[in-house]
Amino acid sequence: MLKRHEVEILLKAGHAKTEVARLSGVSLRSVQRMAEESPVGHVDDGAERRKRQIGRPSTVMNFRKQVVEILQHTPDLATLEILRRVRESGYRGGKTALYALVASLRPKVAKPLVRFEGLPGEFSQHDFGQVEVEFGNGTRERIHFFASRLKYSRFLRVSLVKDETVESLVRTLAEHLASWGGRPLLCVFDRPKTVALAWGKNGEVTEWNPVFAYATLEMGVGVELCWPYRAQQKGSVENLVGFVKSSFFKVRRFHDKEDLQQQLEEWHRAVNEERPCRATGITPAVRLAEEAPRLRALKVQPEQLALRIPV
Repeated sequence: MLKRHEVEILLKAGHAKTEVARLSGVSLRSVQRMAEESPVGHVDDGAERRKRQIGRPSTVMNFRKQVVEILQHTPDLATLEILRRVRESGYRGGKTALYALVASLRPKVAKPLVRFEGLPGEFSQHDFGQVEVEFGNGTRERIHFFASRLKYSRFLRVSLVKDETVESLVRTLAEHLASWGGRPLLCVFDRPKTVALAWGKNGEVTEWNPVFAYATLEMGVGVELCWPYRAQQKGSVENLVGFVKSSFFKVRRFHDKEDLQQQLEEWHRAVNEERPCRATGITPAVRLAEEAPRLRALKVQPEQLALRIPV
């Protein structure tokens, strides 16, 4: 349902259906069908599957072993030829199911990582980080922070958080988006610690964190996960946490936590409004002025966001 929500957002943004299929990783036929459906109102995947009667036993799975053996001997064999051989063995199912099975089993050829910059209002990157800080008064403390950055303008927001729970993520995410003036097309997370509860070996999420899923639905936020070996999906996912540590925490000294918070605000002004970004050569605040008109208003403001906790 969260993937359907992403497709819905992309379609509303004016993207062509073929482009939505490419960005979301969903087939064109599925995108065309989703375009005709009513807006997503919940994220209960189980209830939706029961409603649509999804989950019938697949006939093609009885021939999985044979397909694996064929691909082991001839990995480049045309799918049409695989279909012919499996039909000779008694397969009576449709070709679409077999083609999907072959695509999931065929060895993937690694594509080179090509870096590209997002368009204004297209992507933002978000991640948790933590660092050990020794204050001037002799005390030590583990500091947790949540960092967000717009890909086009490189405008950055970092907030200290008490922990790395899903509530801290959702509420800080809402505050960061509101501070930018709106939400980009997609919010990209590179590690799904508090975003997803289960996922397949191919990186596809099979169960989203329900608190996170409903909060993004309430705010109207589209979500994408970039895995380390699939970073080419949305361009290179930069080491956002590493940048915050190296340019702020490791080069400054703090008397206490209050001093740390004050220096963090000063650092925000420096990296966003005074210092040109090394990646673009332009101050992020200048590029944000170009990007701001492309950002979309949040459906719910941070102070009005209520979380749904399953019990």
